[in-house]
Amino acid sequence: MLHGPLGTPVRSLVCLFIIWLFVPGVLAQNAQTPKPSPTPTAKPDDPEIDPDDIISVNTSEVLLPVTVRNSSGRFVEGLRREDFKIFEDGSPQLLSDISLRQVPVDVVLMVDASSSAVQNLEDFSTAAEGFASHLATDDRVSLIQFDDHVVLLQDWTRSLVQLRRALRRIVPGMFTRFHDAVVLASKDQKPRPDARHAIIVLTDGIDNGGSSSFQVALRSALQSQTAVYVISNTEIERTDKERQLAMLLSGSEAAIKFNQVQIEDLRMGLAALDVSERNLQELTNATGGRLYRPKSFHDLEAIYAEVANELSHQYGLYYSPLNKKRDGQFRKVRVETTDPSHKVTTRIGYYAPAH
Repeated sequence: MLHGPLGTPVRSLVCLFIIWLFVPGVLAQNAQTPKPSPTPTAKPDDPEIDPDDIISVNTSEVLLPVTVRNSSGRFVEGLRREDFKIFEDGSPQLLSDISLRQVPVDVVLMVDASSSAVQNLEDFSTAAEGFASHLATDDRVSLIQFDDHVVLLQDWTRSLVQLRRALRRIVPGMFTRFHDAVVLASKDQKPRPDARHAIIVLTDGIDNGGSSSFQVALRSALQSQTAVYVISNTEIERTDKERQLAMLLSGSEAAIKFNQVQIEDLRMGLAALDVSERNLQELTNATGGRLYRPKSFHDLEAIYAEVANELSHQYGLYYSPLNKKRDGQFRKVRVETTDPSHKVTTRIGYYAPAH
């Protein structure tokens, strides 16, 4: 086993070569020099994660991060245990505990450093620093970049100084291993046992270099009980491609014929953006996160601050499932309040232990 500079065991980011990369981020430690990760073992056509990699909850107690908004979209505070109803596979459950702003959160900040997003890394860095400054003292962040590789730039830390240093080490790449990044962040960047787990990622979601499918990424996030928040630059890319396409199509018949290859590429790119947005919407809805589609990268700072505000207003609901079977099956969960006008957001369920 490799060790970090202080003798701390370094965790594996990638399954194929079992290279130990992760150093626990504490305030007394220096940020680790990033190393590119090898290709993960998941196959593109493999619909399931290897059984040894499955992450599931201990059915003695389930923690559900829950966001409640009123009809105007404002956060609802001051709710008590008797104000909530929890259903698992349609059966009412007994709520054992509830807390607001008392359950710490471990947040993985992920950035797409591929060629499609590289020119906006400065905006991301500013937004990421602002996000971290809004967190509570007991919350932690880590930083991962993905492009041709998935690289852990900073393990868990509460230090803005360490995060700032890690942000300066982002090195642009070419391709986008988005699905691999979600899988590895879900499995390897585990939160504390008593903490919520969230991924906040800036990406267009178009995977063109990874080995994991979208379904594998979604399953990994659900198995690790990770809420995924996506700040998608699909709207920004769509506006740019539509502008280019309109300009090419406004030319003469001869010019359109001459530019036919570029025109088809733009149309294919727009279709890929549509598919990506549907996948990102499914990923965020299923995990209890949220999808943002800013029209400008100048909006990033405000959006990251909004996500931090949501995390600080979440309720932590605990319950012990009445179904004690350790069958590895997916348990569908629904949360309501006694006020039907409330909009309640949480993940759609969890996987029970297999043994």
